[in-house]
Amino acid sequence: MRLTIYLAGEIHSSWRDEIKKKSLALNLPIDFVGPMEDHERSDNIGEEILGKQPGAVSKDAAASSLNNLRTGVLMQKSDLVIALFGEQYKQWNTAMDASAALAAGKPVIIIRPENLHHPLKELSRKANATVETCDQALKALAYIFE
Repeated sequence: MRLTIYLAGEIHSSWRDEIKKKSLALNLPIDFVGPMEDHERSDNIGEEILGKQPGAVSKDAAASSLNNLRTGVLMQKSDLVIALFGEQYKQWNTAMDASAALAAGKPVIIIRPENLHHPLKELSRKANATVETCDQALKALAYIFE
């Protein structure tokens, strides 16, 4: 059995690469998908497809529609969602993706440091598992295959 896992969370650090590398080392039969990691492409995709927009709000709306389409399709095809909440960046998209996954009935693992326990307490209680590190998330994935 192979699983497809959607990796939700900020796109500025290498946490996805860490999870992918370590899952390969563990020989876990997993395919990973996630949001567009090229920030400039994500911000400009609306204009690339729909043409020049009249202002910043319209540009963001066009890009958001297409990014939401992409995320929705990939998340719907996923068996499980891992949502990483880090400390360095705003986590609005991560919260939105985790909530959408839960609403769709997808199993969710939340990764968050202990100091984010309080602001994420309700979301953590809805998730199937909440861990503090990528390594703990990998152990949870490995457990699925035992």
